[in-house]
Amino acid sequence: MALAAVLLAACSERTAPANEAGSDVPGAPQEGAPEEIYEGEANIDLWLERLEVGSRELYSAREAVVAAVGLKEGDVVADVGAGTGLYTLLFADAVGESGRIFAEDIEPLFLDLVNRRAADLGFDNVTAVLGRETSVTLPANTADVVFIADSYHYFDDREAIMRTIYDALKPNGSLILVEFDIVPGEAKPDYKSHVRFGKAGVISEIEFVGFELVEAPAVDGLEENYFVKFKKPAVE
Repeated sequence: MALAAVLLAACSERTAPANEAGSDVPGAPQEGAPEEIYEGEANIDLWLERLEVGSRELYSAREAVVAAVGLKEGDVVADVGAGTGLYTLLFADAVGESGRIFAEDIEPLFLDLVNRRAADLGFDNVTAVLGRETSVTLPANTADVVFIADSYHYFDDREAIMRTIYDALKPNGSLILVEFDIVPGEAKPDYKSHVRFGKAGVISEIEFVGFELVEAPAVDGLEENYFVKFKKPAVE
């Protein structure tokens, strides 16, 4: 995808206002995040360097992940915990001018960044949405697809958030989750210290809210993360 090659250039040499929370996903700041993002003038380039780097699976496998989501022209997608907007912009390209991407995050710093990157790349089908700790603040029956990558484990009240996501999806709409996996009984590396449980536990929680598991395909380039697809039933 040609767009992927220009994502980093879209916001080069930009800075953002001072920020208190600084997380690119709901909940506490990420483990190991640059201290500069919380102190003084927050330099957004630090986040681009940290989150959009080849050593990070969600970046290096981005094209395979987008292909696995299976978007079509005209789709409405909610990118929950959009962060720097990496997937927001890839999705904006995939759904075309007739589609719409809602970039949701609880951090205004990142929503400002997403707006600027979308403008730099000429996308007018991206809408930034300020979420809350317990709600994605999207209208009911709005989205064909909700995408959550590296964010679910940061939700403090996962059930509350997932119920608002359930409401935001259209009947038969898809929920895509990409998350770090952990193996029961094995010591977790430091960068997974914030991940509380593995794939089976996450699937159980999401099914409890009312979603139906569709598939959990292997995606090229994802080894430490898993990809799971759910749907909202057509009839409740």
